[in-house]
Amino acid sequence: MTVDLFAGIAVSDFAAALTWYEQLLGAPPAFFPNDIEAVWEIAEHRYLYVELRPERAGHALHTVFVDDFDERTAAIAGRGLTPAKEETYDNGVRKATYADPDGNEIGLGGGPA
Repeated sequence: MTVDLFAGIAVSDFAAALTWYEQLLGAPPAFFPNDIEAVWEIAEHRYLYVELRPERAGHALHTVFVDDFDERTAAIAGRGLTPAKEETYDNGVRKATYADPDGNEIGLGGGPA
């Protein structure tokens, strides 16, 4: 079974969101379906998109688990972003949560160090 996932994030300032998500994800959007949406392919058949929807901005909560947690968080730090929150759970799973300019939360999770 193939699963396609499109995880949407409402933003209030499209230009600011483009800049911030390019820093977080390390690349420009894969495509723009229209003039108020930008889409990044974060893995095969899995997409993260921002959409200009000021009335809904700031309420997204997404977590993506990665197998290269340390490398990704270091690369994000190298692009100028730091997590708003860092956690290590009792089972050793780690999570770094980043907050965009609207307060949307994008978490990266990974296994024990």
